[in-house]
Amino acid sequence: MIIKVPASTANLGPGFDSIGMAVSLYLEVEVLSISDRFQVDHVMPKIPHDKNNLIVKTALTVYPGLEPLHLRVNSDIPLAHGLGSSSSAIAAGIELADHFGKLGLSDEEKVQIGAQIEGHPDNIAPTILCGLVVGTEVDNHFDAVKAPLPPYNLVAYVPDYNLPTKKARGVLPKELLLKEATHGSAIANTLVASLFAQNYEMAGELMEKDVFHEPYREKLVPELLKVREVAHQKHALTTYLSGAGSTIMTWIEDKHVKGFLSGLNKHDLKANTLVLHPDEHGVQIIE
Repeated sequence: MIIKVPASTANLGPGFDSIGMAVSLYLEVEVLSISDRFQVDHVMPKIPHDKNNLIVKTALTVYPGLEPLHLRVNSDIPLAHGLGSSSSAIAAGIELADHFGKLGLSDEEKVQIGAQIEGHPDNIAPTILCGLVVGTEVDNHFDAVKAPLPPYNLVAYVPDYNLPTKKARGVLPKELLLKEATHGSAIANTLVASLFAQNYEMAGELMEKDVFHEPYREKLVPELLKVREVAHQKHALTTYLSGAGSTIMTWIEDKHVKGFLSGLNKHDLKANTLVLHPDEHGVQIIE
């Protein structure tokens, strides 16, 4: 059995801790056998190979009676780069517990569990539900609503440095003035409306008008404004900081991708660039 879980891109500018979309990078967890202890085979640095692995820890949290398993993990999701690698691991752990514990969890219950662990739904909800999702927490309950899937390719500009979420959150202000918060909320509200109305020209413009986090994180990801400038020159829809960074995500029509990649190279913006698309499946079990 293999559990296949997509990566995710979150915030989409002003949708801070609320909006996210599953994308076509994947974590795969293969169950090799029942074992006498938990063993997780993988090649990722600084990630535990035993019961302290996040996948196993999550599974045991959801189903403490889980028998020890020998697992093999493969992932093309960059770690600590704002592409939801931890959420993908959590989603895999929930699925592992649900399958072996015969828990019969609904997708909504899986999102509740994952969001409780993460603290916000912007990555975990699309990872489980697929596509583009808007979510929030009210009175310790998480709500998530799927939006139409945008008809764009995605280009992820992935710098060679990672950006731990704790560091990225550390530069944010503790408070915002009411005037600033009201303005930011209005932008986010209109962004959500434009996404559901499939008015992508408006949505793209609003994704670049965040006031909650990007203005404070730009200094941690100095390439953001440069990549955005090239994206505008090459007819992209929008460019924003994916999650906490350091990945910079651009929505762009297929016919403009080649020119955009060429433009990045010409401006000496060299990094790992991944051409992706929105994921339409969410978590899958392959028997």
